[in-house]
Amino acid sequence: MTFGFAPSSAASLSPSTSATSATRLLEPAEWAAAGIPLLRNPREVVSGLHSRHRPRPDTAVVAVLDPDERVRASASFTRRQASSDGWMFRNALLAQLRRVIPHDLRLRTPVRTAVLLYCRDGDARWTEEDGAWMWGLRDACTLHGLRCGAYITLTRDGWQVLGEGRGGRRPHADSTPEPFALSEAPPPLPRTGGAASEVLRRAAAR
Repeated sequence: MTFGFAPSSAASLSPSTSATSATRLLEPAEWAAAGIPLLRNPREVVSGLHSRHRPRPDTAVVAVLDPDERVRASASFTRRQASSDGWMFRNALLAQLRRVIPHDLRLRTPVRTAVLLYCRDGDARWTEEDGAWMWGLRDACTLHGLRCGAYITLTRDGWQVLGEGRGGRRPHADSTPEPFALSEAPPPLPRTGGAASEVLRRAAAR
């Protein structure tokens, strides 16, 4: 799904941006101090979202994870506005979240986590555009009753979880997505042992 704005490749704030909108971004130190929960297996999450949405540069993928880091809902849209403004990014993310999953505002403590994967040009170093996405993700999560999770960039060099220093070479912005089944964690093996297992083993041997 797409969210249309005027085309742009700008990665920083334009000179005409007001001082108010310039504050709607998070610096890396602020993001690190916010207590963002770490992903247990970031490559699995990145590969799964890459396989589902096949993002190209200027594509954002927002996903909601359950406590076991399974993707419960996700949506992708294209970022096309001229300026990097956290408030506009917040509104775009919130609109997508409302389309794909009910809010959790009734819960006293959020149990689901939203993560954002943004595919863009350039290298993995933080930009003001990244800071605006971080601000937007945090605010959208608050308004939808979710925990704010990882912000991940996908470039031609690979993927990077900003603020954590974790990343990898694949997938990257130009890579072919893995087969969907390979990007998911394998199901747990059935437990063995006990009387019931012995009965089934004997039945299978007949």
